[in-house]
Amino acid sequence: MSDIRRTLMKNSLPPMGPPGVPGLNRGGRGRGGMMGGRRDYTPTSWKKYWDSSEDVTLEGDIFRVYKRGTAGPLLLLLHGGGYSALTWSLFAEVYGRQQPPCVLIGHSMGGAIAVHTAYHGYVVGLAGLVVIDVVEGTAMDALSSMQSFLRGRPQNFNSLQNAIEWSVRSGQTRNVEAARVSMPGQVKNTETGCCGTCDVESSMDYSNQNQETGGTVRADVILEEGSDSDTAQANQPTPAPTIPNENKLPVKKYTWRINLGETEKFWSGWFHGLSSKFLASPPSKMLLLAGIDRLDTDLTVGQMQGKFQMQVLPQCGHAVQEDTPDRVAEVLATYLLRHRLTTPKADFHR
Repeated sequence: MSDIRRTLMKNSLPPMGPPGVPGLNRGGRGRGGMMGGRRDYTPTSWKKYWDSSEDVTLEGDIFRVYKRGTAGPLLLLLHGGGYSALTWSLFAEVYGRQQPPCVLIGHSMGGAIAVHTAYHGYVVGLAGLVVIDVVEGTAMDALSSMQSFLRGRPQNFNSLQNAIEWSVRSGQTRNVEAARVSMPGQVKNTETGCCGTCDVESSMDYSNQNQETGGTVRADVILEEGSDSDTAQANQPTPAPTIPNENKLPVKKYTWRINLGETEKFWSGWFHGLSSKFLASPPSKMLLLAGIDRLDTDLTVGQMQGKFQMQVLPQCGHAVQEDTPDRVAEVLATYLLRHRLTTPKADFHR
């Protein structure tokens, strides 16, 4: 092969990602997360992306709900198995506050729940159904290897930074910024049993408290003159607060919050008959996939008959809303406009 031809073929490929990160060698976005050439795996607070949170108690179980915006159609976002609601954080930020008809949007197992909900008519006045990267045929085929996948994951992490770094390097998500806010919601502190997001909030509260009290002079206090020794002592620099060394943290500090392996007996029930239920659901439907190869026979026929709208977003992994939140927000905004579930802003172009 000539040098000219090799150069032309190379230029036609997507940009290379950083070496050593699975899934980022071609077309991975790796949005944000760079700190002086190094990736920043510091966890991020959910408050950067959401207005409020609420714990909903139902039959003895507690469900954390995050909220953003007050106007427009209500989007009920359902996360996939093992994820948390924070997987939708970057999408919520991009989608913005132009958000009531109700639209069910579910990723992975959350998509299966959305389909069953729409099919059985559990939500009165449901206007739309969006399913992200879950197809009955592909899901059923993957169940046999699910336990092997779960056993291959690390069972413990020394820190939240360690967990975030693993999620990026393993290819679970290709977006560092998404991992920093999403991953703390998927693990829990082995000592306290609390979700990793609680530790993020505690760390930020501690940091803010130090900023408020350290090195500040109150305007309503009159300083008295003292002796030279007092003055000299006062002029001594205040020792910096001790910051815990990540390497000194106890081993196995964090583990997975949800044990997916214990739910194996329910796996086939989540996905069996999913395609037929999706096609028979009354509201307008959209299927968002990471690859066209995920489509099974029933959905292929249904798509050719125009029973639902389909959008393929290549060059991203299973966590589509984390890898390309801007593209997902754009596709869903167009979907809502097409079905007259919202009105466009003046600068919005389809």
